[in-house]
Amino acid sequence: MVDGPSRNDRRSGEPDDADRTAVFRRPAAGGGPDEIEKLYRTRESGQRSAGAGSTRRPPPVRDDDAPPPRRPRPGGGGRVYDGSGRARREREARRRRRRTVLVTVLVVLVLLPTVFYFWADSRLERVEALPDYEGRVEDQPGTTYLIVGSDSREGLTDADMQDLRTGDAEGKRTDTIMLLYVPEDGRPTIVSVPRDSYVPIPGIGENKINAAFAEELGGGPATLVQSFEQASGVRIDHYVEIGFAGFVDIVDAVGGVEMCPEEPMEDPKAGLDIEAGCQEMDGPTALGYVRTRASARADLDRIQRQREFFSALISKATSAGTLLNPFRSVPLVTEGTETFLVDDGDHLTDLAGMALAMRDDPATTAIPVGSTPTLPAAGSVVLWDETLSAEMFAAMQEGREIPESAMQD
Repeated sequence: MVDGPSRNDRRSGEPDDADRTAVFRRPAAGGGPDEIEKLYRTRESGQRSAGAGSTRRPPPVRDDDAPPPRRPRPGGGGRVYDGSGRARREREARRRRRRTVLVTVLVVLVLLPTVFYFWADSRLERVEALPDYEGRVEDQPGTTYLIVGSDSREGLTDADMQDLRTGDAEGKRTDTIMLLYVPEDGRPTIVSVPRDSYVPIPGIGENKINAAFAEELGGGPATLVQSFEQASGVRIDHYVEIGFAGFVDIVDAVGGVEMCPEEPMEDPKAGLDIEAGCQEMDGPTALGYVRTRASARADLDRIQRQREFFSALISKATSAGTLLNPFRSVPLVTEGTETFLVDDGDHLTDLAGMALAMRDDPATTAIPVGSTPTLPAAGSVVLWDETLSAEMFAAMQEGREIPESAMQD
């Protein structure tokens, strides 16, 4: 009887079917390992290599939130980028600060002069000096300013009147009457109007033209303007008036005005005592200089000095040394705007236009005088030369430059 193979007949090392695992491998073509075996072999070989003392280190753990390192430029120069954007934000902040500073400076440069202008313009005293009336001449080419220096003591203390030798008369009268005529094309001209010019005055009758300004006679700025316009046929565009106190303050504000009298002058009534030659005149001295009649031609010399001094004063007031010096320009504006009396329609720009025209080397003259008779009702008066004054006024009516043939000292 043949028995089946016994357990003892098993070769050593041959696994029993019971010992086999439940993994079935499909032989690979050519006898090599299949794909699954390759996967296991790869991992095992790597583990064996690591266990064999390999010096290979795993890559460091990278924080995904951290910025990647920046490679410096060759030579180490140029900007360093850290990747955080801080440098860009700082640049933008600097640009914003520069824009803010620039805008602030522009606002200050535009706003402050504007505010200062309106403040100064509001300080001007105004009066209705140029009202329309029946028969008034129409607008004419060119521009004509009527400039009046009054003997008003307003703003002067008793001590001031004593020092300036002005007296204490009440009210105000004309001490100076001048025209600044600016033609459409050509040289401006300062024209003195003799105070004793004998003209018809509305509401008063024929009299000296300074009577048209006298308040005690019912006159004033408007009556003075109307009297001159009707007598000359020249339309007045702007009115400017200044009293004794304002004149002194403005001269002192610009630091004095240089004049060069050819002879020494002394007049106790005007508080004047000066030597011949060029000298800087302060406010009180200048007031005495333009008021005195202590000379050979009396009032005719006086109006000539007034033209020359007024021209020199405006030239000094509008010079770069005055305008760029705040210690000169600010007092000049504050004093000037507080003491000038202008027409209701006039503004600071009109005064500036007058000053600029005065800087344009204006000619100086007076209305041509024909004779100076003495009349029973008015005393010594001035009659205009009919021919020469008509030639002067015709040029002004047409906006032309006044011809030299019509000019008279």
